[in-house]
Amino acid sequence: MSESEHRMIEILRILSEQEKPTGSKLIADELKNKGFNLGERAVRYHMQILDEKGYTERIGNTGRKITQLGREKLEKGLIYDQVDSIYSKFEERIYLTDFNYMSQEGKVIVNTSTIYDKESIDIIKSIIESDLSVSPYVDLNSVDNSNKIEVTTLCGTTIDGVLLNEGIPSQPKYGGLLKIEDSEPVKFTELMSYKKTSLSPLDAFSTKEFTSIMDVIENGEGIIPANFRLIPGIGREKAIDIINKLDKIGIGGVIAISEEGKDILGLSVPEGMVGISILAGATPFCAVQEENLDIDIKISEEIKDFKSLYPITSNITPILKKTKPIQQPKISFLLSKTWNLIQQVNFDIEKIKGDIISNVSFMDMDKIDKALSIMEETYNDNPKYINPYYKLIDHPSDDSKIGLATICSLSIDGILIDNGIMSTPKYGGLLELSEPPLFIDLISYNGSTEDPHKIFLAKNMTSITTENESTKILASFKEIPYISRDYSVHILEILNNIGFSIYKIGKPREVTYNAKADNYNFGIVTGSGLNTIGAIKEKGIDVEVKAIEKLLPFEKMNRL
Repeated sequence: MSESEHRMIEILRILSEQEKPTGSKLIADELKNKGFNLGERAVRYHMQILDEKGYTERIGNTGRKITQLGREKLEKGLIYDQVDSIYSKFEERIYLTDFNYMSQEGKVIVNTSTIYDKESIDIIKSIIESDLSVSPYVDLNSVDNSNKIEVTTLCGTTIDGVLLNEGIPSQPKYGGLLKIEDSEPVKFTELMSYKKTSLSPLDAFSTKEFTSIMDVIENGEGIIPANFRLIPGIGREKAIDIINKLDKIGIGGVIAISEEGKDILGLSVPEGMVGISILAGATPFCAVQEENLDIDIKISEEIKDFKSLYPITSNITPILKKTKPIQQPKISFLLSKTWNLIQQVNFDIEKIKGDIISNVSFMDMDKIDKALSIMEETYNDNPKYINPYYKLIDHPSDDSKIGLATICSLSIDGILIDNGIMSTPKYGGLLELSEPPLFIDLISYNGSTEDPHKIFLAKNMTSITTENESTKILASFKEIPYISRDYSVHILEILNNIGFSIYKIGKPREVTYNAKADNYNFGIVTGSGLNTIGAIKEKGIDVEVKAIEKLLPFEKMNRL
């Protein structure tokens, strides 16, 4: 993003905060407060450009207002701000929660989703009756005399708000997926930090490709969404007392509470702290999704008065057993797991041979010809953004399946490091091919156990092949020390000519395609090998996305 574009985004931000049409003098003053030395004349020039693009409109002689198109542009244009705002939003909602469990009055945090048939209500009710929810208190509202029904459920973050009001600070750490065996919570299998992401962790994992809540109800085995927070150890007994009192009035969902400084569910708990895991308030909604029923899930969207909710059932029979204090293997995050692979990359840029990291996805053997045809068409349509390399891999145990290996963008980090340049994967993102291209979602590699690109594919967020839609592809953002920029540019240009997907080489302090590198670093944007897999998925072919990562000799790969 250029300096001029940055200024226009800031002008849109200022207008979005104003209720009335705003003139150039007020905008210039606000820009000055934000560190932009822009006079009224320069503001008027930028405003004319924004008018032409349809982002703002002039209201007589009183000033300008932001349009809906402008708000959409602002939302995308400030994604680098949003990666820091998810956690802030949770802190804000926790602060606004003033529920008093003694009087059962006050504001609580809720999730409101839209369903489209009454069968969904029966599923939601069955989940609540199995005690796989935070609370039986809900609100149901028909929408415009249609089949649409807005369903509001209580969010577990309400408990954090109650604890804070009682003087116990709670730090939301992760949202993720919790494994259940023999009806007992065992350990987290996937986690995402509430920090450094534009996508709420539980929103990221709220898809039928990740959860199996109905299996938990039917046979006691499966995966449910849950979250994890820390509180000071000194507040443990008081917190347990509050949680018990909340449970008696119908606000629960607490899965496990650790001892002070003791690990739980595969997660480390620092000395002096206590870990608490709570069911995701959206669990009933995820169960509806598993049954292939239409639902629009929204997580922790608003604050509501508790009195507006009512119990949908009083027939609750808990199916989960208490968590046993058994030490589980600690879960490791994506970046920690991949550094060893990155270090083994030994691709020689002069000989154009050596090992790179590949993603291997699996599909039915009889679909491979169609899949390769889709990949080739996708590459021919957009060779600038699609990586053309692939290799067919035998399935380790099923002859009816075939693996499709593509180049993982982490290979580029490995090649740079092998040449003495420190390259750190920072974000996996969803890149909209606007002019200029912009990241519209970012997830930190360091804060997630799952590949961000796999999450975007699971949630069907790409539009690589979809016509009549803006193209949204998978891309990564990496940062490199500025001191090595000249040599990095040399190597990256060679890699781009070979066929590795290098989209953009940024400059220091530049917002590059909507992502920011740390001080004294610059960013590069690279394409994902999973874009061709995403194209296959969009065309209706079932594919197990990125089942494994492995090293492959580049010279053994085929080119579309």
